[in-house]
Amino acid sequence: MAETSHAVFLSYASQDAEAAQKIAEALRAGGIEVFLDQSELRGGDAWDQKIRKQIKTCALFIPVISHATHDRREGYFRLEWKLAVDRSHLMDAELAFLLPVVIDDTRDDDERVPDRFREVQWTRLPGGEAPPAFVERVKRLLSPSEPDVPAKGRAPLAVAAQPAASRRPTAGWHWKAGLLAVVATVVVGLGYVALKRSKPAAQLAGSNSIAVLPLTNESGDAKEQYFSDGISEDLITALGQFPGLRVIGRTSSFQFRDSKEDGRSIGTKLGVAHLLEGSVRKSGETVRVSAELIDTADGTMQWSERYDRPYKDLFALQDEITRAVAGALRAKLLPGEHAAAQSERPPSGSLDAYNAFLQGQFYFSRGTEADYRKAIESLTQATELDPRYALAWSALSRVWAGLSVQHLEGAPAQQAFAKARAAADRALTLLPELAAAHLARGYVLLTADFDWRGAEAEFRRAVELAPNDGWAKFYLGNQLAAFGEVEQAIELTREALATEPLRANWYNWLAGYLSGLNRLDEAERAIRRAIELQPGAASYHEQLAIIEIQRGNAQAALAAAQQEPPGPWQDMALALARQIGGDRSAADAALKTLVDKDAGGASYQIAQVYALRNDAKETFAWLDRAWSSRDPGIAFLLYDPFIRRYKDDPRFAAFCKQVGLPTPAEVGKRT
Repeated sequence: MAETSHAVFLSYASQDAEAAQKIAEALRAGGIEVFLDQSELRGGDAWDQKIRKQIKTCALFIPVISHATHDRREGYFRLEWKLAVDRSHLMDAELAFLLPVVIDDTRDDDERVPDRFREVQWTRLPGGEAPPAFVERVKRLLSPSEPDVPAKGRAPLAVAAQPAASRRPTAGWHWKAGLLAVVATVVVGLGYVALKRSKPAAQLAGSNSIAVLPLTNESGDAKEQYFSDGISEDLITALGQFPGLRVIGRTSSFQFRDSKEDGRSIGTKLGVAHLLEGSVRKSGETVRVSAELIDTADGTMQWSERYDRPYKDLFALQDEITRAVAGALRAKLLPGEHAAAQSERPPSGSLDAYNAFLQGQFYFSRGTEADYRKAIESLTQATELDPRYALAWSALSRVWAGLSVQHLEGAPAQQAFAKARAAADRALTLLPELAAAHLARGYVLLTADFDWRGAEAEFRRAVELAPNDGWAKFYLGNQLAAFGEVEQAIELTREALATEPLRANWYNWLAGYLSGLNRLDEAERAIRRAIELQPGAASYHEQLAIIEIQRGNAQAALAAAQQEPPGPWQDMALALARQIGGDRSAADAALKTLVDKDAGGASYQIAQVYALRNDAKETFAWLDRAWSSRDPGIAFLLYDPFIRRYKDDPRFAAFCKQVGLPTPAEVGKRT
């Protein structure tokens, strides 16, 4: 480099001068030369000539990107950007030269940013605050002793993009190794943050927590969304294998897809110290996975990497990086812990099978009957491509069972359950230590067979095998509540919510458990949180009405019932709420409406209404009908605040024995 040149050229719009100055000062404090025209250009300088010379000779070009650069159609910074892009086209593709920095929430697909900038990973420094980790990475990029190509699972922060011809979208499978490299370096980055923070220890209680936001699909094809979502889910799963690391689940973290909120706000809502965000782009024979680690305490970027990985030797590289992750955690972040050995790869190594699995998971998450059937098609394909793919068999079982519970009746429902049972059995035969397989079998035992104890055993085993899995804890808690062990159910549900703090339906279940113990203030807080998260969801206001009925507040109960969305749950809520008011004709009419419209699917709820009316005969008659139709409401029996008023009635104990649940006297005494 010429003697008069500077190592780093910082380019910015005039509106961003303050942020650019902060970046320059941080770099200079680290001993890095920076060209910043605000401080470097003096009167009499041949301004344009000097700018061109510095861009031509600098080692690293840092464009500062912001709303200001988006809004300004003209500006000298745009010439600087053009000169830098022109120079980059003359460089070796592996040479690090462009390092875009974003100082606000500008999206990385901003159409007014040069394509060349969008082809490399952006670094986000809100307000221009540059942490020491950023300065160290710039030093690494400038150091001639450091290679500019990936080595031993590590890649430089930013490298020049591949030629445009290699950026055509492809349906190939070339991403898994890059994904796992991200996992490895994220964990190292978390270790760095945990070790280097200067905050008091009391503030670091939740430092070992992270949420993976849905990676942006940059493939240029909306149909590839399943691909980037699949990688995001794999990151969640891979990070979740470390017992000392709390990882937020998909449902909660995916609520922030395309969110305009900053890292601090998202971190507060999810209750985590770190966020992982990034993007995925398929390009020819490689897949580019970019990721950033955000400190939610101040919104600063702590680590950023980009990975281009080929198709070949995919799973061998996975093994290498998994070992590196475990080592990094033991040494830095999670002393004494180790990663669980539960792989999602097809035993045959078939990437086509894995692709089909990802597609199945994507459709399953949507929940409609059409999507369930698409999921079944994709997961069936995965098992055909690799018949020993236990995880795909587990997922296939869950989808068949979910289809039956949510969308089918009669013979079609039973046929779907039979397929779910066969798929779960196949998964467990192939891989007995797979937690997902035990969850799948437990779900079939519970929903198809009402085999309470068999389901409990499967859910317990799933928790043993995957102690960080929120679903395993939720299902185990749900089953323990059915046995009357409600305190344990509350504890497990709260633990599950720690992994999915935005899963509204779990708060609904928690409210039900709490109201069963007459802890009404806690129950109300839980159900109002569910309503806040999902205002239009069915059954939430019905649960609120039940709480107000327990309090004896007829007016509030009716108001809650009237807010329930129209449909069966509103009929149930109104029928319950009307029973404690003074209008007996309205109470009778509401019950008649419920019976006339919903007797086939609401037998248990009709029994609840009769319990409120102190009509023991009809209560037990409708409970018998509920059992005959295998109404899932039976699971509420031992903590139902209305039905339990008959707990000392001999008919109650007899009914418990009939359905396979413990009697009130036996609760908590199971061996």
